[in-house]
Parts: sequence; C-alpha cells; structure tokens
Amino acid sequence: MEDRSACAWPHADRWLSVDEIAAYLGIKRDTVYKWIGEKQMPAHRMGRLWKFRREEVDEWVKSGGADDHRKDDSGKAGNR
Repeated sequence: MEDRSACAWPHADRWLSVDEIAAYLGIKRDTVYKWIGEKQMPAHRMGRLWKFRREEVDEWVKSGGADDHRKDDSGKAGNR
C-alpha cells in the first residue's frame, strides 16, 4: 500500500467543489454556474456535482476567460 503521509496529498491535486472554487476566486456560487454556461469555465460534471481543478481554472482566468469583454461564440462582447 502506498504511503501518502510523506506528501501533501489531501491538498495537492484534489478536485474543488463549486463553493470552494467560488471562495478561491472571490465570487458567488451563482457566478460560477453562470461562467460554466456562458464563458466555458473549465468544469467537470461528476453525477450531479460540478468539480474543478485549480490549475485549469487558473489558466482559464490568465487567458482572459473571466474577462467581461471576452467575446462569446457569436462574436459579440459579453454584457457587464
């Protein structure tokens, strides 16, 4: 059996919940759901739950994914 006590396994690369990713980003949970649908926020559906990888969300934010001026698939700028 693998010994995980020597690493930071419980915190290192775990899936985050909607509430955790909202707290991490400093936004409301309703905004998380909105961004999943409207801004293609990287999220993974696990049954009825949405889960997130912190690294994927960080990259998405850095690339402008959460930007209000980002254009959607129709070519129109998003609303504020």
